Amino acid sequence: MITKKGVAIVPRASKNIVMTVKKMTTARQMLACFPVIHQLRPHLVESEFVQRVARQRIAGFRLVAVFEAGKVCAVAGYRISENLSRGRNMYVDDLVTTEHLRSQGVGKLLLQWLIAEARRKKCKHLVLDSGVQRFAAHRFYLRHGMNITAHHFTMEL
Repeated sequence: MITKKGVAIVPRASKNIVMTVKKMTTARQMLACFPVIHQLRPHLVESEFVQRVARQRIAGFRLVAVFEAGKVCAVAGYRISENLSRGRNMYVDDLVTTEHLRSQGVGKLLLQWLIAEARRKKCKHLVLDSGVQRFAAHRFYLRHGMNITAHHFTMEL
């Protein structure tokens, strides 16, 4: 359960861990997310990361992170948009938990926050793409109520 201030108690092993979900709006906050997002997007360069996020923010991109003991342990990038196929929706560009904390409730907490935020923003759908090779992520999404509804095609130009 996440409070309105983004605080949650996550059970882990024999103790409960306090985690906080926060929107990242400053350059310092965005940069703190880089080590975790880099695990999902290894092509990104740290010195360019804040500028890339800032450019995307102009089009509505938002960055949110889960903190445990003051450290970023999960990150999501998302945007609210509207299209003919789904109406108003939240598109999640990036969703990643630091490797050593996977399968410990952190990703679930972040996904719950994203769902709640999408509802607050009056979205009809939460949408994301996942690389075909990311089997563990696919199991996670399916386990948490998501469905595979389309194929995503790309062409490098």
